[in-house]
Amino acid sequence: MNKIGLISDTHSFLDDRVFTYFKDCDEVWHAGDIGDPYVLDQLEEFKPVRAVFGNIDNQSLRARIPEVQSFTIDGLKVFMIHIGGTPPRYAKGVKSQLLEERPQLFICGHSHILKVMPDQNLNKMLYMNPGAAGHHGFHRERTLLRFSINESKISDLEVIELGKRGRN
Repeated sequence: MNKIGLISDTHSFLDDRVFTYFKDCDEVWHAGDIGDPYVLDQLEEFKPVRAVFGNIDNQSLRARIPEVQSFTIDGLKVFMIHIGGTPPRYAKGVKSQLLEERPQLFICGHSHILKVMPDQNLNKMLYMNPGAAGHHGFHRERTLLRFSINESKISDLEVIELGKRGRN
């Protein structure tokens, strides 16, 4: 079993409580718009990290992490990109990538809108967007997701609220 902490859109701010909420996680996944490379440094010192760069991330971050992550963990095929859209309205080019990759879990960020839902049209793939954990943007609540993967099944999905945007 693998326990995953999922975060996105930190925009150069990493709430210290992330380390508490993700302390029992095996990996942390960041769905882009990291901001300051120091945020990624802190996460990598804490846990193994899988991350993608977002539209605000500079060249130093783009040199360290890819635009797309496609991998299998405990039998679950995962596809992660920052700008992905929302089922069934995917961002340009994303639907063709999903059809080619055939993931069971699709993760993106960018919208700052927390959403978890199946896409009935794409092999019942599960879509996850953890919302935004930073202070920059229009979201009201800063959020994270935490879940387990066991033998290609997702369980124990939790939404974690960090508080209002603009406050610690």
